[in-house]
Amino acid sequence: MVYESLPETMKDASIRPYWNMLLSRRRSLALKRLFDIFVSAILLVLLSPFFLLLAAAVKIDSPGPVFYRQTRVGRYGRDFKIYKFRTMVRDADKIGPPLTSGKDPRITRVGSLIRKLRLDEFSQLLNVLSGSMSLVGPRPEVRRYVDVYTPEYWATLLIRPGITAPSSIAFKDEDKLLNAGGDPEKIYIEKILPPKMALNLEYLRKISVIRDIQIIFQTVAAVF
Repeated sequence: MVYESLPETMKDASIRPYWNMLLSRRRSLALKRLFDIFVSAILLVLLSPFFLLLAAAVKIDSPGPVFYRQTRVGRYGRDFKIYKFRTMVRDADKIGPPLTSGKDPRITRVGSLIRKLRLDEFSQLLNVLSGSMSLVGPRPEVRRYVDVYTPEYWATLLIRPGITAPSSIAFKDEDKLLNAGGDPEKIYIEKILPPKMALNLEYLRKISVIRDIQIIFQTVAAVF
């Protein structure tokens, strides 16, 4: 990808410094991708028996598919399908908002436990192996929230989105903020999104494989 081929929304003066910085770290980004492929492939093999048990629990608890596939915005602003173990009733996106809280009635019994332990995210190893995601990187948003990005926020789309990130750790209890009262979408856009994007931009400035390994261990600690 050359700068001239970027979407028009990403050809902004506030994004060019991040583009130049990433160009200077091409070797580090290549190592990051190799790390993603190696780790995701090993984890998919090792966790496959657990995935089968989890899939069975999802199917037994609630009728519908094992995986929930949602369109998210990825690298260079391109849409892709993210894989998650289904934690809500079938067609939940058609009967409620895209944001969910801990008390959302659409969440199934097994889904509640899966969400608590972040087990629904493990299926995104498939996204990592296919190249649409990374182990670590800014969490991918749905299009409606990307549409409210400031020009600088679009810089986070210069890299692959991740399963986890410093912003994911900092806002691991995001549900509590959304349940604080008021319009959840307004709270997310005005109160949560700006500090999350600030952390995502900071990650972009410090991107490296060593940093990714640190964030993975921090994520495990934050969950358990």
